[in-house]
Amino acid sequence: MTGSSAGEEFAALVARVRADPAVVGAVLSGSQARRGMATGRSDYDVYLVTADGGTSIEERRDSRLDIVVMPLEEFRAHALPGSGCEWNRYSFTYARVLKDRADGLIGELVSAKGALSREEALGMVAASLGEFVNAAYRWLKNHRDGRGTEARLDAAESIPPFLTCVFALHQRVRPYNKYLGWELRHHPLGPPSWSHDRLPPLLATVLSHGAPQTARRLFLDLEPHVRAAGHSAVLDAWGEDLLLLRQGEPPEDLELRRPEPPVR
Repeated sequence: MTGSSAGEEFAALVARVRADPAVVGAVLSGSQARRGMATGRSDYDVYLVTADGGTSIEERRDSRLDIVVMPLEEFRAHALPGSGCEWNRYSFTYARVLKDRADGLIGELVSAKGALSREEALGMVAASLGEFVNAAYRWLKNHRDGRGTEARLDAAESIPPFLTCVFALHQRVRPYNKYLGWELRHHPLGPPSWSHDRLPPLLATVLSHGAPQTARRLFLDLEPHVRAAGHSAVLDAWGEDLLLLRQGEPPEDLELRRPEPPVR
């Protein structure tokens, strides 16, 4: 549509989708689905779900529309564990269903993708907690031993599992980095330590300095919540190694007789 705006092309697409019986579902994702995130450069990310993949509407990816066409059977598993595209799960958090079947199946599938079940959250907290502690522990060891660059690399690697753990504690999918500030402003996690005013600046300090006190701050903020959620065993498995995360350098004799922690 020469000379038309992205909004006009999106409106035309929606009209075609609603008139096309081969399309059983349509979902708007991305910045346009999240209030306050879209800019003048934002495109419209749309998933079209078909009964058999036979729609005449073609996939497209440009500065105005990003259209993905997917058969229903593929869409059922898309972005869920075992699908191979788990990385795309947050796309369906706060996504808007533009067209649904009479039985509401598309909306149900989008809801299931956009949040974690209790069982998923329990497993994700345990796994990401172990990854975070491992990264933070190695961060502190490298800093202690004068390996500044290595410490900052481990500091950076500690952030993804930390955020995964924090959001999973609330049965929520970790947002893409782009949406972290928006998420914390519009859908707060609750604890003051993870508020929009506190958490992003702390993470910025982790990335810019990798100072040991920030590792301990992240750990001490997280520890009571994961213990309250029933994950004490993950932490307790680290034994005396946790001293380094809680209070700094362990006694010299403890350092000498302590085995290397497992890489988890």
